[in-house]
Amino acid sequence: MTLAVYLAAALAEIAGCFAIWAWARSGAPVWWLAPGILSLALFGWLLTLSPAGFAGRAYAAYGGVYILASLGWLWLVERQAPDRWDILGAALCLAGAGVILFAPRGA
Repeated sequence: MTLAVYLAAALAEIAGCFAIWAWARSGAPVWWLAPGILSLALFGWLLTLSPAGFAGRAYAAYGGVYILASLGWLWLVERQAPDRWDILGAALCLAGAGVILFAPRGA
């Protein structure tokens, strides 16, 4: 469930940011801002579903998933394959996110 929440949040954030990017830098019509803003609001709500007990910890753990999802966007939407350094960096970030989210902590 946690991974699904983070993946959905990443997709919502990337889609929202991409809509704004497309409007500001690629000449997309101004109406692209509306779904972009809605997508970013969905992103924020999805992060509240994280099992992390503190917002900062949820955001920190989410960062690794966001990086992986961003590279997926790079590959699938922008048609630019990630290189070995992208993959290595994402793996390191995911390992760190796992430590942050799943480390045993005292009460």
